[in-house]
Amino acid sequence: MRKAIIFSIIALTGILFSCSKDSLDPTLAQSKAVETSIRTVEDLQGLLYGAYNRMTSYAYYGRDYIIHGEVRSDNTFSNGNSGRFVTVAAMNLGNNDAYVTDAWTQIYSVIASANIIINAQNIEGDEAKINHIKGQAYAIRALAHFDLLKLFGQQHVVGGDATLGVPYIKEYKGEDLLPRRNSVSEVKQFIYDDLGTALSLMSVSLNDPSAQSITTHAVYAIMARVAVYFGEWNTAKTACEAVISANKFQIIPAASFKSIWNTDSPANSIFELAFSSTDNANINGLQYIYRGTSYGDIQVLDDLLNQYEETDVRGLASGMLGYEGIKLRNMGKYPSIDYSDDVFLFRYEEIVLNYAEALFELGDPTAIDWLNKVPAERNASPYAAINKDNILLERRKEFAFEGFRFWDLARTGRDIPLVSPFQQTHGGPQYGSYKYAFPIPKVELDANSNMVQNFGYSTTK
Repeated sequence: MRKAIIFSIIALTGILFSCSKDSLDPTLAQSKAVETSIRTVEDLQGLLYGAYNRMTSYAYYGRDYIIHGEVRSDNTFSNGNSGRFVTVAAMNLGNNDAYVTDAWTQIYSVIASANIIINAQNIEGDEAKINHIKGQAYAIRALAHFDLLKLFGQQHVVGGDATLGVPYIKEYKGEDLLPRRNSVSEVKQFIYDDLGTALSLMSVSLNDPSAQSITTHAVYAIMARVAVYFGEWNTAKTACEAVISANKFQIIPAASFKSIWNTDSPANSIFELAFSSTDNANINGLQYIYRGTSYGDIQVLDDLLNQYEETDVRGLASGMLGYEGIKLRNMGKYPSIDYSDDVFLFRYEEIVLNYAEALFELGDPTAIDWLNKVPAERNASPYAAINKDNILLERRKEFAFEGFRFWDLARTGRDIPLVSPFQQTHGGPQYGSYKYAFPIPKVELDANSNMVQNFGYSTTK
């Protein structure tokens, strides 16, 4: 019997070692058998670097996962220049689509790395350091399953089984080789459980000051994002307050906003993935897909530009947006031509806007003060009132090109705005469309008899 692809394509035959952002990839000489090589805290740390390295893949946060959240929205479109993201932009994905298979495969490979760390036993070394590493692995596992749920879960689809989530895998090469899909509610609870375990294991004193690995603050940031997505406002409020009260981060002021995008660990970075001039996604990274003539498939829609005031540093004023010929582009985020820019996964500005939204939903009158903290540092006008539209608008302006927009529309039950029918090839699907979820890859369906396809998609093509 063939193993499900969740296990067969991510089988690890070695430990991934690294000592810096310039050496995240393993060599064959460093490869060892998993069962016999995890003995010391250094071995465990090497595996953790390997998990982070897998998160930097072009199929995950190195490019694709971020673009999936942009090109299916009213922020950007695919011009098809190199043929990339055409099917994603059209929201016309088949079971054999490479973007579908790559996302499923890569994210579950990250989970495999995390599970090896979590389940490692009899490790030699300082117990607090071992626990801190394992805590990071729990957080990675939680985040990866959350990202899979957003892509493949049926929670925003009407007409099928809206309870269908994704398999939540807790063991590397465990006994269950044909896992069933956990329900959305089960996945959510497992995520919270893993984040709680992470906090119980980690130590503030061992947090990485560089922001290039998950800290206790980052765990709370993940928790806040999950809670906002599911509309669990008290949890979101508490998690945001844990980050705010740490007094470790700040909203980047207008004068520095453009420069942070090629700066490692600025004052607003809670967690970022490390890239360098020698270890990066190269032409398959975000830089190459957002601008240039070789790829440059992801163009900016005029509707996004129209949301910015002339003085707003996130628009044309500072060159964050700009033109290549007549093509409107993201020129400011991920700008380095050597592909060395770190990718911010959690910025303090997200915590501030998450907090504003949670306070708004809980009826706290100070919500508008928190909402206006971000435009105050962007040379933009304050909001006279707070409502869901203004919250989503500010999030759209602040997080453009970082992969937030589609998920904000989905979690608030909104249609995909059709602001440019010629450029937006998806046609503006209404909320509840089966297109709000990716199909389960055909290779997984073929290998796993317990796997159920998403509503609206074929099991054979």
